[in-house]
Amino acid sequence: MAIKSAYELALERMAKQSPQPTRKLTAEGKAKLAELDRVYTAKIAEQEFALKPKIAEARAAGKFEDAEKLEETLHAEVQKLRGKLEAEKEAVRRGK
Repeated sequence: MAIKSAYELALERMAKQSPQPTRKLTAEGKAKLAELDRVYTAKIAEQEFALKPKIAEARAAGKFEDAEKLEETLHAEVQKLRGKLEAEKEAVRRGK
């Protein structure tokens, strides 16, 4: 079982409090969700591919502060992309 982020927990709370009834996803909606997952997985992989070698290089050179900054940048970018993914998925779920 994966640990949920604060964002995911907030979305769950909002869903419970939402007056809108839950609706079934159509095949088209499911396909859109799958496509969003593929697109954002690729974007996250691109970020990791770009920054992980730089992090390793900085560590090898003994520049631990630079490596830490790069790790923070990577983490922030991944979180931003995951947030966008969830927002877009929620829009699809709500039929917008």
